[in-house]
Amino acid sequence: MERAIALVMDCKAVEPGAVLPSIRPHLVIVDAPPDRAAAVNLVAGASARPVPCLILARGGPAPFTGAHVRQIPATAPRQVVLANAFAMIEDAARSVEARKRRLIEHVSGATAIVADLFDSAALGAGLRQSDIDRGTELVLDAVSEVGIGAWLEAVWRHDIGVYQHTLGVAGHAATFGATIGLSRSDLGRLVRAALLHDIGKSRIPVDILNKPGPLTPEEFRLMQRHPDIGASLLTAQGEFEPAIIDVVRHHHERLDGRGYPDRLAGSAISDLVRIISICDVFSALTERRTYRQPASGAEALSIMVEAEGHLDRDLLRAFTPVMLGNETLSA
Repeated sequence: MERAIALVMDCKAVEPGAVLPSIRPHLVIVDAPPDRAAAVNLVAGASARPVPCLILARGGPAPFTGAHVRQIPATAPRQVVLANAFAMIEDAARSVEARKRRLIEHVSGATAIVADLFDSAALGAGLRQSDIDRGTELVLDAVSEVGIGAWLEAVWRHDIGVYQHTLGVAGHAATFGATIGLSRSDLGRLVRAALLHDIGKSRIPVDILNKPGPLTPEEFRLMQRHPDIGASLLTAQGEFEPAIIDVVRHHHERLDGRGYPDRLAGSAISDLVRIISICDVFSALTERRTYRQPASGAEALSIMVEAEGHLDRDLLRAFTPVMLGNETLSA
């Protein structure tokens, strides 16, 4: 069977108990007793986007079930097994293409919305809540369907500076928030805050935002004004909840009180701010820049852990396996 499938696409046989490949397969075929087959669930059924799985049943209950699973007797003729396998591979390929199209549409739509938000803020026009809500839904839907790795890969195809960073932070926030079990309403609030956290940069000169090197002390002082500028913009509009404004103003605060603009410390920094701060720093370290190579996820997390007094240690411990796991799956 392995040789027959290999005539059409790459195929690898793995003995029960062996280490499974880290690359996501198009299809997993399980030919093992139920008690030994259950380990395959780590690849086939545990993720938000399960891998299609064909089980050759050898008695006992199926090790896992779901829409992604098809079961036939292990005694079925070879032609029947191959026909089922190729049909599932074809269905999976169609699904992959459909997901790619939807992802491109979601990223393009979210990019346009973020660009409009920044343009409106720069011109002093009001920010439309309907646009922010739509952008939030686009991020949540895309990340839940394809994962943070595919989301970032699509976002990074656009050379869009601060918009790219905003969408990266929003994607990381959506991933982390879902992993730690936030409710849908809290998850929406988190992603809305991520989409708006740098809105104050709309009033910072472009040559400073895009400068390919270190900022002068004067330029850095101006850059440090963006949280205050952003919070003032939202406050003046009068339609944004305090928790969102809190994130916009305080996402550069540090737990040791050495951040800006208000030098908040400890319990004065809310949980929502702490989460966005972690996603903001991680995104910044792993993004491509004209003046440096991006850090890997592991390198970025190491830097964040070593930055004593900056980020919430408990949240960072929870964030670490989420990002390392996604880095492995998207490699």
